[in-house]
Amino acid sequence: MSALAEIYTIPQEYLDFRDTIAQIARERVAPRAAEIDEKAEYPHDLRKLFAEQDILGLPFDEEHGGTGTGTLMLNMAVEEIAKADASTALILMIQELGTLPIKLHGSEELKQRFLPRCATGEWSPAFALSEAEAGSDPGGMITYAVQDGDEWIINGSKTWITNTGIADFYCVFAVTDREAGHSRGITAFVVEADRPGFSVGKLEHKLGIRASPTGTPVFDDVRVPAANVIGEVNRGFKVAMSTLDRSRLGVAAQALGIAQGATDYAAAYARERKQFGKPINEFQGIQFKLADMETKCAAARELLYQACCKVDRDDPDLGKYSAMAKLFCSDTAMEVTVEAVQILGGYGFVKEYPVERMMRDAKITQIYEGTNEIQRLVIARSLR
Repeated sequence: MSALAEIYTIPQEYLDFRDTIAQIARERVAPRAAEIDEKAEYPHDLRKLFAEQDILGLPFDEEHGGTGTGTLMLNMAVEEIAKADASTALILMIQELGTLPIKLHGSEELKQRFLPRCATGEWSPAFALSEAEAGSDPGGMITYAVQDGDEWIINGSKTWITNTGIADFYCVFAVTDREAGHSRGITAFVVEADRPGFSVGKLEHKLGIRASPTGTPVFDDVRVPAANVIGEVNRGFKVAMSTLDRSRLGVAAQALGIAQGATDYAAAYARERKQFGKPINEFQGIQFKLADMETKCAAARELLYQACCKVDRDDPDLGKYSAMAKLFCSDTAMEVTVEAVQILGGYGFVKEYPVERMMRDAKITQIYEGTNEIQRLVIARSLR
């Protein structure tokens, strides 16, 4: 592919929508961020607001009631919301993660049944892959499903699942052929939350992203029709991996939003905070920190946007680029938020100021949807 083909442009209508979302984040999300973090309270009011503003339609094609604006616009929106609050950004991120299996591999009937109701915000999804003994290694999965006539019976539980207790349905991965070997013999299913035998186990008490519930959905002889199989039986691993190749860009965008939000706040603080008779941004030690923070955010944004365009073009390199973007953006988020706390000094260490929350929120971006160690493996294997 020529160098020219790699250049991306952002249409003006995307920039206008981004600016609208940024205003909503500043005026409606940021004032709620400290409260919902402190209470670990899911912001139903903000989710309703996002639905009213077509933000929840960003992951979907026009034929399914969405905006049809693609991956780049979606993650520009995630970035803007995450500048104000990473937990609230997860509302939009899970809209994509929880529906991508259906969008990429589902039957036309499944797409028509679920995607339009998510695009309007009526329904909320969840993605249920990880288990207590099967996080980075799906081959260790214990949850299983057996066929009984025209139905499948699912038993087991999942762990670390975003939107547990909130979601109207879960894209669940279960072993359907134990003899098939590592990462084979897994099938993906849609499981509606109102099916008999489904329940919500414990919810986690977390370091960060506290307003987004993370927990353990439990499946006790849950029956679903064969029509709820996503893709092909025993090919669910492909469903999961193709989903994560795309959805991890949401984590990258969330991480970038956290990093840029922390940089902006630290820079504003440094303009106002005085020591030795002058603003601390006149001291070279602070100037260099802020310069490095802004540079890392800018570099992360270019990599993220390039990776988003790879997905929108269905480029063969999209898996490598999404791994690089997730890796770089999340490492940047952790580095930048630590520096933001340092710039604020003692004030950075207390909850009255947002950078301590940003630092707590940043850590998970290095862990979920594939740890950064796994991302490095993905990148390295592409270079063989």
